[in-house]
Amino acid sequence: MALLNVDAALQILLEQAQAAADLETELLSLDSAENRVLAEPLLAQFAMPPWPNSSMDGYAVRSAEVQAGQVLPVSQKIFAGHSPEPLTEGTCARIFTGAPMPEGADAVEMQENTEELDDGTVRFAQAVRAAKFVRPKGQEALPGDEILPAGIRLGPIELAMAASMGCAQVKVRRQFRVAVISTGDELVEPGQPLAPGQIYNSNRTLLIQCLKRLGCAIVDMGILPDDIQLTRNRLAELQGVDLMLSSGGVSVGEADYLGQVLREEGELDFWKLALKPGKPFTLGRYQGVPVIGLPGNPTSSLVTFLILARPYILTRMGVSDPLAQSFVVPVNFAMPVAGVRREFIRVSLVDGRAEKLDNQCSGVLRSATQSHGLLELPENTTCEVGDYLRFWPFSSLLN
Repeated sequence: MALLNVDAALQILLEQAQAAADLETELLSLDSAENRVLAEPLLAQFAMPPWPNSSMDGYAVRSAEVQAGQVLPVSQKIFAGHSPEPLTEGTCARIFTGAPMPEGADAVEMQENTEELDDGTVRFAQAVRAAKFVRPKGQEALPGDEILPAGIRLGPIELAMAASMGCAQVKVRRQFRVAVISTGDELVEPGQPLAPGQIYNSNRTLLIQCLKRLGCAIVDMGILPDDIQLTRNRLAELQGVDLMLSSGGVSVGEADYLGQVLREEGELDFWKLALKPGKPFTLGRYQGVPVIGLPGNPTSSLVTFLILARPYILTRMGVSDPLAQSFVVPVNFAMPVAGVRREFIRVSLVDGRAEKLDNQCSGVLRSATQSHGLLELPENTTCEVGDYLRFWPFSSLLN
């Protein structure tokens, strides 16, 4: 079976995700909407700010009345949250940051450029231009402006923006529900004793924590044993999820019982990707539920989740831009032999240059903890010191 190009695999995943039905919507308070996907655009209902206000502590003036050395009496003091009187001609008003501008005033001079005299009047060191240090009405938004587009994940900044517009609730997509499956008699959960030939199950923790960061609801199916009937029974019990996400057990090996059940009772397109690490990767369906099968090796599972499963899940969640942010960096190592698979290399950035971690084995997770992200080396490509390649930071991939 020919190896499938990573770009082609991602395109298929995204097309299937886009073709799926939209998740239902619900209204949530801002305090409960962190990491949820906005279901409809948030429009401004009023001008923001709703009135001109001062961006400085200082004095509100009519600019035409102020020249260098001008002395003006103070006719009022205006604090934020107070409603001012119109500014009397030939006077200034003491004003504080965020306070509304009095009618008639068209500028603010910062207090550092003024001198308060003994009689309470104020001397201005220089002429004041119109609109100086004044935030105009509607500077941030006018009624009807799109403040937040549909399809974004709501973080602290977006939620604060909604709060600034007076929104107590937002309409969001419901949580995407993912069943997480581990497979294999060799796996033991942390805290339990290891028998000969067994290892601790790190992929469960990896996938669940990644999914939590995306805002998914998780159904933990634990470890499926290497028993075909028990596998059938466990899958038959599964209801109410949008995706089954497994690590290991979906290949065509003798003990890959999950893959066998999917081939017999579901639909299975087994992909061998032109990807390193992570060649074994599966997309299928079981009783109408999409199934993504990741490789069992920890770093292979990490890479395929971040590069392929993550954008699929985000698209299903309703996110309009599901791809992580990336940029090109110079590399500080050479790879003179071209490979037939696209490679994602664990690297650290040192003074802006990518340094390759020594151990790139797909079964070794430790090098991922010591790196800043993944460097993408295209198939059939070599690189020399100083070449530029695309870098995918974990800070973006894990967000």
